[in-house]
Amino acid sequence: MNENNIPTLYLCATPIGNLEDMTYRAVRMLGEVELIAAEDTRHTRQLLTHFDIHTKLTSYHEHNKLTKGPELIEYMREGHDLVCVSDAGLPGICDPGSHLAGLAIEAGFRVTPLPGANAGLSALICSGLDTTRFTFIGFLPKTGRKQQEVLESVRHYPDTLIFYEAPHHLKATLKAMHGVLGDRRVALGRELTKKFEEFQRGTLTEILAHYEENAPRGEYVIIVEGFTGEVTACENELPQEPRACCEYFMAQGLDKKEAMRKAAKALGLSRRDIYQAMLTDE
Repeated sequence: MNENNIPTLYLCATPIGNLEDMTYRAVRMLGEVELIAAEDTRHTRQLLTHFDIHTKLTSYHEHNKLTKGPELIEYMREGHDLVCVSDAGLPGICDPGSHLAGLAIEAGFRVTPLPGANAGLSALICSGLDTTRFTFIGFLPKTGRKQQEVLESVRHYPDTLIFYEAPHHLKATLKAMHGVLGDRRVALGRELTKKFEEFQRGTLTEILAHYEENAPRGEYVIIVEGFTGEVTACENELPQEPRACCEYFMAQGLDKKEAMRKAAKALGLSRRDIYQAMLTDE
């Protein structure tokens, strides 16, 4: 409890690989509070055991946040501080820690960080790409259409883009990026701070060629060069969503087949992709 007797929610960073990246302050606070809300209690218990910490754990994750979040706020109303951790890195980045922070702020509690490791920024500073402006995207949606929409929305951003990806989706994601963003410079960081940490730097074409011969392994951060060209008037007018793009060309007098062919070429997609998008939207 702080000097004003207001309960505090601590958002505590945990290592993304190397346990030595845990801060002295984080270790101390994990031992001082009475309860830790953890994304995966089994995973966090291993961390606590390493540092000889015996604080009680409770599960707080994406699938129980709507019910567990209010319970944790009631716990804090009783005058208790609370630490929230994710499996790795900063809570609130691609996990439900942000939901709990919102509830705590709404309740009038103090919310403060216990800073530490973050995969996205760690990869960014080692990428060799511009670090003065960047946009964090995180994981792309699972469906191809939604992926396309997100990539289209950031296609002309001058900022360096930061993505997360799992190994079994990596090749498909890189292909989608190439189709929408073009052949930009990228840097891929995998297994950051771990024994087999590796960075790959090059163009999307070069990286894709590498993974045609090598299976992706480990969790990836993908750093993508920002847009460096000029947006033409034509690009501003042309709808970037497949169905809308087809309708744009049909409104100019083209039949549906020809409109689909032109849309595929304009958007950098296959005609099959356009056909599937038209079927999905119908």
